[in-house]
Amino acid sequence: MEVWYLEHSGFAVQTAGHLFIFDYYKDEPRGCGMAKGVIDPGEIAGLDTVVLVSHRHPDHYNPKIFSWRKQVPQIRYVLSSDLHTKEEAYFLKPGQTLALSDLTVRALESTDLGCAFLVKADGCSIFHAGDLNWWHWDGEPEEDNQQMGQRYREQIDLLKGEAIDLAFVPVDPRLGPDKCLWGLDYLMTTLQPAAAIPMHFWGDFGIFDRIAADPRTAPYRDRVLTLAHRGQKLTL
Repeated sequence: MEVWYLEHSGFAVQTAGHLFIFDYYKDEPRGCGMAKGVIDPGEIAGLDTVVLVSHRHPDHYNPKIFSWRKQVPQIRYVLSSDLHTKEEAYFLKPGQTLALSDLTVRALESTDLGCAFLVKADGCSIFHAGDLNWWHWDGEPEEDNQQMGQRYREQIDLLKGEAIDLAFVPVDPRLGPDKCLWGLDYLMTTLQPAAAIPMHFWGDFGIFDRIAADPRTAPYRDRVLTLAHRGQKLTL
């Protein structure tokens, strides 16, 4: 697999037969291509492209994605059911699975809005959490925070037994230096994915140094990949 970081929770993943684009929203500077973290439809025109959107929040969704169809006629869209559009697409609710001849997409329930996705294609299993995270906000009622943690753990537990090759996991630094890693730690210890890429860190690339230095990550930090800039390409 080859992976490009497209900003925030946006990634492109190329497998043997597909290009998957997750939660693309930042479409500038235009025409620069994936090496700059931007989708240029001319660059992907010959690829079997599947675009997935976990929910409608503007840091995860840009309607610009539908304009790519003009240059990528074989493109397909898999959208969370909270998106309201008349564009041709597959819509998934949490708990549903889309089974096509060449791929499957399973939708889990987010702890915020929309879905997380488990995608299987070309012998690869890719998990993109969207905004499914162990959110624990200072100032919120403790009961609400406890319920949020329980809901997160329940959704992650649904994937026990899955052999996940790559997981994209939120590590939002706004939660604080300790709590921002709760979701990552639970997922890594519970599911043991072959590799994970943190996301949703709002441009704070220092989060990767903090992950590497945190004693909790010692058992799995060699499987947590590091990002340094938008457009970065990783080969797995």
